[in-house]
Amino acid sequence: MRILHICPAAARTAPLAPQSLEYLGHQVERITAEEIPGADGSADVAVVDACLDLSLAPRVGTVIAAAGLSLPIIVVLSEGGLATASAKWDVTDIILSSAGPAEVEARLRVARDRFRAAGDPAGAARSRGAAPATPGLLPSGRNEHGEPMVVVTGALRIDETSFTADLGGRPLDLTYREFSLLKFFAMHPERVFTRDEILLGVWGDDYYGGTRTVDVHVRRLRAKLGKDLENAIHTVRNVGYRFSPDTAGEDDDEESDPGSSAGSSDAGSPAAGSSDAAPTTGTPSRHPDSEEISA
Repeated sequence: MRILHICPAAARTAPLAPQSLEYLGHQVERITAEEIPGADGSADVAVVDACLDLSLAPRVGTVIAAAGLSLPIIVVLSEGGLATASAKWDVTDIILSSAGPAEVEARLRVARDRFRAAGDPAGAARSRGAAPATPGLLPSGRNEHGEPMVVVTGALRIDETSFTADLGGRPLDLTYREFSLLKFFAMHPERVFTRDEILLGVWGDDYYGGTRTVDVHVRRLRAKLGKDLENAIHTVRNVGYRFSPDTAGEDDDEESDPGSSAGSSDAGSPAAGSSDAAPTTGTPSRHPDSEEISA
């Protein structure tokens, strides 16, 4: 994939943002915002580093359009910059600078395919809303009503701009990591992921804890989704997890968590003898992932 990486002049010699982009093997052309008018128009996606200059985010869409370029735009923000994100920006998506390779690759691919599927060189599909290329995803930064981009799976609605989610109109009280995990699942329905893949896609390659934290966050997420959707996150024995919203109401006896007793809910108390049960003797030990889990 050909990536046009746009950054402020001050960041020209800095590492790529997101840094994991350099590990994906794509052809990356780096330019400053001032060089956009002379940029090669054959790129598949524009990645805009707005970490050091937030003013670049709201105006880059206009600058790119004025230069006669037609391509999807992904803006890279630091966690502090997320508070400034707006649906008024003429961009396709936003991503954190700390995002791992799996998430960056997925967002690049979806942005490119969605833009191609729209078949609108002028980029009008970003405001009109076109047929999505990926199940569950609306096609752009704004739909036909001018609303922020959302991921919708049945009654589940995930707003990627405000980092909020609701189920049938009921707001879900999620931590940042739980939200990221739910969004990851919803963007990849029916696909089986190993715990390592989930860890990489949600926590990033700079997280050094074990995969145990994935199980704990899945359990907490199931509990917050409630009886209507808790079974949508299927445990695939000896592999990992699969998000299947269409079978959310079905029993998952054949794919129950190893170590859980038959008929017990993953959202409830751990079964005796499971890996999640607290020690019955001795001084309680702190799990190495406990700080991350409680965050």
